[in-house]
Amino acid sequence: MTAEETGFTHFNDSGRARMVDVSEKPVTSRIAVAEGKVYASAETIERIQAEQIEKGDVMGVAQIAGVMNAKKTSDIIPMCHPLNITGVDLDFEINNERNYIRIIAEVKISSQTGVEMEALTAVSTAALTIYDMCKAVDKAMEIGEIRLLKKSGGQSGDFRREDSTSN
Repeated sequence: MTAEETGFTHFNDSGRARMVDVSEKPVTSRIAVAEGKVYASAETIERIQAEQIEKGDVMGVAQIAGVMNAKKTSDIIPMCHPLNITGVDLDFEINNERNYIRIIAEVKISSQTGVEMEALTAVSTAALTIYDMCKAVDKAMEIGEIRLLKKSGGQSGDFRREDSTSN
């Protein structure tokens, strides 16, 4: 049975993993937005906001880490295509009532394949960077709720998570 017959595009005719051939797909503008949260103690959140973490500017370093690793997604996710990303931006929202930092990443490209994995990687890396920079003061931090919020472009069309405005 061929990959086309099974619907599993990441397997070859022998049933082994492969990178999908996108050479026949049209180049289109694509955008993906993902989010994730880092839960921390109130003290840790306050120290991040006051820039009193010994390792430095937590949000600034997390921003750079997210951008850098969005561009390197194909190095860590085996079947992702190496992409010439045209834009990556991260935003951080601090919720002092629930003690978390919400990370939002937007990745853009004009390509034959999407950038959902790159947006998710940007969020994940930024969250891990926040943890790394703050672990000396708060080892109980939690990373979670990493998910795709929306994407546009490509054969599968647009996607928007119904509950994407929830905090």
